[in-house]
Amino acid sequence: MASPLVDAQEHSGGMSRVAQMVAAQLTRAAIFLVVTIKQGPEHAATIRSFCGDLSALLRAVEFRDIEGQLSCILGFGSTAWNVLFGPPRPAELHAFPEIRAGARHAVSTPGDLLFHIRAKRMDLCFELATQIMARIGDATTPQDEVHGFRYFDDRDLIGFVDGTENPRGEDASTAVLIGEEDAPFAGGSYVIVQKYLHDLEGWNALSTEEQEKIIGRKKLSDIELDDSIKPSSAHNALTTIVEDGKEVKILRDNMPFGSVTQAEFGTYFIGYSRSPRTIETMLENMFVGRPPGNYDRLLDFSRAVTGSLFFVPSATFLDNVTADQDSEVQPAVAESPASPPEPEPPPSLPSGREGSLGIGSLKGEIRHE
Repeated sequence: MASPLVDAQEHSGGMSRVAQMVAAQLTRAAIFLVVTIKQGPEHAATIRSFCGDLSALLRAVEFRDIEGQLSCILGFGSTAWNVLFGPPRPAELHAFPEIRAGARHAVSTPGDLLFHIRAKRMDLCFELATQIMARIGDATTPQDEVHGFRYFDDRDLIGFVDGTENPRGEDASTAVLIGEEDAPFAGGSYVIVQKYLHDLEGWNALSTEEQEKIIGRKKLSDIELDDSIKPSSAHNALTTIVEDGKEVKILRDNMPFGSVTQAEFGTYFIGYSRSPRTIETMLENMFVGRPPGNYDRLLDFSRAVTGSLFFVPSATFLDNVTADQDSEVQPAVAESPASPPEPEPPPSLPSGREGSLGIGSLKGEIRHE
């Protein structure tokens, strides 16, 4: 059985490249792991060795429940890429840029590796995370671990449906997968993660009408407010990016999380995009404002406590990484030739999932299971 780590192929120049399963189906549970790599060539070698084994490890855990929709996305931060692989680099890979505007702060926090683990069952996520850390724990330092869950009616903890307008099918592929603009890394994607904590007491003190104007949607029905009554500072207005008259989409798979005893209630934002500029522009609009000062009022009640940017290479890239390779030479640019090369036009890249959540916009397709 094929591992759900991958979900499609792209043929270009006689090469076969398989993408990681960025557009995996919406699930009930997720674990987000962010770690940094310890200094030393032996630790870098451990991580490179692990990259080539990840698909097999995933298959082993997945086989315990083949209908559990277990998947895992592995992304690399800018510093980690230099240490592990060296040049060439993905064209737009860089550290997450922090944003400061008044009391609002989009922080930039350490992160070399991101694991986005999803499944219908938390035990599958937990088992895979356990096996991953058993392999790389001695070579890494944990920075963040969040266990996400799907809340009532696919709502966020602030009470609104979290996601209704993610792209689907070919539109999703176009939104998240790199093409000829960076051909050596075609089939890859960029991902930005942020952990938001909510002031639920302050938020719940607002009237429903006030909340709806902040979000830009009706709370009960999830219908978008008419432009005639929706403020220009509404969350979904500021996170709509239009270029050349066309909206530029991203894929979100946010999850609520929390700790009742610690009074911690939050949303883990995770957004995949063909270019990180799209999400960075959304965040600039939210934190600084469009125009400046016309910021997202949701940030009066939600604060970002983490922020990192990662590049998600193709699964073929990962499978070709070796422990002893020279970091001066990128491993899987020379990927396996297609056998035989197809003369017809290249098929499309991965189809999109049917849904996702999003506090990066609180817009995204919802798949009700």
